[in-house]
Amino acid sequence: MARVIAVTNQKGGVGKTTTCSALCGGLVALGYRVLAIDLDPQGNLSFSLGVEVEDNFTIYDVMKGNCDIGDAIVKGETCDVVPSNILLSGLELEMTGVGREYVLREQLGGVSKNYDYVILDTPPALSVLTINAYTASDELVIPMLCEILSLQGIAQLKQTIFAVKRYYNKQLCVRGILLNKYNPRFTLTKEVEELAEMIAQQLDTSIFKTKISACVSIAEAPAHGESIMTYSPKSRATQEYKAFIKELIAPHDNKKPKKSGAKK
Repeated sequence: MARVIAVTNQKGGVGKTTTCSALCGGLVALGYRVLAIDLDPQGNLSFSLGVEVEDNFTIYDVMKGNCDIGDAIVKGETCDVVPSNILLSGLELEMTGVGREYVLREQLGGVSKNYDYVILDTPPALSVLTINAYTASDELVIPMLCEILSLQGIAQLKQTIFAVKRYYNKQLCVRGILLNKYNPRFTLTKEVEELAEMIAQQLDTSIFKTKISACVSIAEAPAHGESIMTYSPKSRATQEYKAFIKELIAPHDNKKPKKSGAKK
């Protein structure tokens, strides 16, 4: 069964999609079979992984029951992808039935055996999509910038995580906090990092040892439909993401990767 990892923070612009894309590219390079699911109505992960949404089922169709998740899987440039589109923005009002928090988890049950990792990109809001992501996940990765507003986003996220663990997914684990655009020369960086350590303790987790530096290639890669891993393999950020991935999967690295990078 696949390990399901959601990348989340209710604050936008903290590097969720970039982290998802890098995770997908790095895990595939290691030989794992990966499925990416774009739960953000903006569809940035779909675009970053080179997926065309036109004439395809999307995660909106899956959540609405218009199709099974297997029908919505598209072969991307990096890995298999369940794409997103703007229709997702209205899902909160459309999904009112009993058990709406479990839709994604139930759907993943039919395809998770085909993958080693499922990576979920979540929207910058605490919505029914976010709850579905947490309910379906084994682990959460929380990217943040070394800024006060980013820190506040995690503090607000904490209550949602506790609620999901109590009512929907008792096994949910916060794997760690990932610091993006990290610059140790700034005084604010150290101050925010210290506060983030305190929040991490409250979430029974820690800050990843690996930090991701600011890099222009990170912004350029999506325009080419690639992850940073393939677009700029020698960049500092790519090496940092490789180190982060090794740190992330270390507790489960006894699982032998499959020879193929994604489902054919």
